[in-house]
Amino acid sequence: MQNRQTNQFFNFDKFPNFEKEIDLKQRAWIEVKGKAIEINVRQLRSKLSKNCKFMAVVKADGYGHDAKVVSEYAIKGGASELGVATLKEGIKLRSFGVKKPILILGNLYTKRDLIKSFKNDLMPTISSIRECLVCNNIGKHFGLKFALHLKVDTGMSRLGFESNKFVQQFEKIKSFENISIKGIYSHLSSADEDGALNFQSITQLQRLKFNKLLKQINLDSSNQIKIHLANSAGMLLSRDFHFHMVRVGLSMYGYSPLDKIDKNLLLKQALSLKVKVAFIRTIDKGVSVSYGGKFVSHRKTKLAVLSIGYADGVPRNLSGKINVIHNNKFYPQVGSITMDQMMVDITDSNEIKVGSTMLLLGSDGDKTISPLEWARKSNTIPWEILCSFKNRLPKVQVD
Repeated sequence: MQNRQTNQFFNFDKFPNFEKEIDLKQRAWIEVKGKAIEINVRQLRSKLSKNCKFMAVVKADGYGHDAKVVSEYAIKGGASELGVATLKEGIKLRSFGVKKPILILGNLYTKRDLIKSFKNDLMPTISSIRECLVCNNIGKHFGLKFALHLKVDTGMSRLGFESNKFVQQFEKIKSFENISIKGIYSHLSSADEDGALNFQSITQLQRLKFNKLLKQINLDSSNQIKIHLANSAGMLLSRDFHFHMVRVGLSMYGYSPLDKIDKNLLLKQALSLKVKVAFIRTIDKGVSVSYGGKFVSHRKTKLAVLSIGYADGVPRNLSGKINVIHNNKFYPQVGSITMDQMMVDITDSNEIKVGSTMLLLGSDGDKTISPLEWARKSNTIPWEILCSFKNRLPKVQVD
């Protein structure tokens, strides 16, 4: 009876997306500005030489921004290739209709996964002769050439051929008839640290080692193998790191990995994190708030309970260290951040109500809160902040 009476007041059949829309912004959500991605890519590409290509790194669901949206707008901005971490991420992009070359930056080592990569027109990163042989056999089986990139370890000590053996191994790899080497690359370990441009820095030593290897293998310019080394930090450091292509992640999303950046490079923050006020209560002076009672009110205090917590990706160690924004004003978060909720001191506001929207990351008027700020306060890096947001935070494209 109750359901029938409710439907007399609201005909859900006339609004097929009603429940979906309610779910998106009912609690907490991420807003993504695809146009900001496009603008950032154009800005960053303006720093490259004419023939240097731009690979947009869209792994980890586009650093938490939604890989589909990021890929679409990065390509609009001029990205010629995409980088992902896993086979699954690459296949998902293909299912969205993405046609651009896609490099899998992680390591595929089973024949089964390499066949899937081949069938989905994805380029694997190859770090050993064994994987080259597998790819060559797959190409031979299908009567085609398997496109791939070779990676060399120049100081990261992660993936890649050992640098002191690569020249000899490359001579053998060139004899494989059913692979097509589309790129040779390495990865900078410390380009975002102070002093990266100093002659004896780890970053410069990696570049010199990479250059030396490239000279030793005598690449034929006609084979169009793309050489790439730079991540966002390396790309912004100097053109010496650009080669034929750069792999850009963090900067594309609107954040510089370097403290010192070209002031003419105006990157736009593409992500905002928003949350609704679920409850408001007033407590007296001397009352503790949240687990552990580490915050005790020093006055009569009005609290807003926000429906977001560390299960959504907000680090618990930010408890009591951050602010939120409402109508261009900062309000301090107080007490321990819990799994699903956090409390904010709104004593100085008469306009915040249950259902009001608060901004945790992003800009409102002249007030901005950046993942870089959260990273500094939680003793981590902005990459981790962006990649920590969980799937229960819906992503809403606002362009």
